[in-house]
Amino acid sequence: MNIDLSGKTALVSGSTAGIGKAIASGLAASGARVAINGRSKSRVETAMAEIAKAVPGAQLIAAPGDVSTAEGVAEVLAALPKADILVNNTGIFEPSGFFDISDDDWRRFFEVNVLSGVRLSRAYMPGMLATNWGRIVFISSESGLHIPPEMIHYGVSKTAQLAVSRGLAELTAGTGVTVNSVLPGPTRSDGVEDFLQSMAAGAGQSVDDFAAGFVRQLRPTSLLQRFATVEEVANMVVYASSPQASATNGAALRVEGGIVRTIA
Repeated sequence: MNIDLSGKTALVSGSTAGIGKAIASGLAASGARVAINGRSKSRVETAMAEIAKAVPGAQLIAAPGDVSTAEGVAEVLAALPKADILVNNTGIFEPSGFFDISDDDWRRFFEVNVLSGVRLSRAYMPGMLATNWGRIVFISSESGLHIPPEMIHYGVSKTAQLAVSRGLAELTAGTGVTVNSVLPGPTRSDGVEDFLQSMAAGAGQSVDDFAAGFVRQLRPTSLLQRFATVEEVANMVVYASSPQASATNGAALRVEGGIVRTIA
């Protein structure tokens, strides 16, 4: 399958590192013009330089702004008024006991993980409907289906993303616009890699051995039995963003290594 996104413009929120950066690289390698987003201009510029080095000829746009705020989204829209592809990737997570999660923490997770995608979709989706072509992808998580007891607020925010995604898909009936979610499982993104290296050193293990044990202990139903790479997640997103995915709409696409033990 040759995915050609030439002539398409994409925005990937939170694309200065990790899964978002891998998605941006994958879209750029497929010919899309990609807007790189992060909270600071310096991080956006650094990520753009790294992607340009990895993907010769990449067409990149700087779109800095904190998309967890209305003001930040306005900054992004000023840099990129229209988009054919929107990947709502911005997200945060942190382990915390339920009884220690404050109202402010709940609001912060909702603003970053849910409302960022709501605001961006509200801004870009009307243009997609007007041109009768577009792709919106929410980066949710298997934690949206299996709420992790060590971070319930994160799981709830990821479930909310699934609901928003499916609701928006209902608005696309009969058009060339699709809205889907992608559900990664444990993935070796930059932040997770730092955590694994620190924990592995403390346990006197290699990073790979510690990571495998981590998955077996906390995600015992995993069929993959390891962390996914950011590129493995990005590959699904690039497909969902492509013309070839025209019949995939309103779906929750799993890249979680078989953790969720259901057949549908």
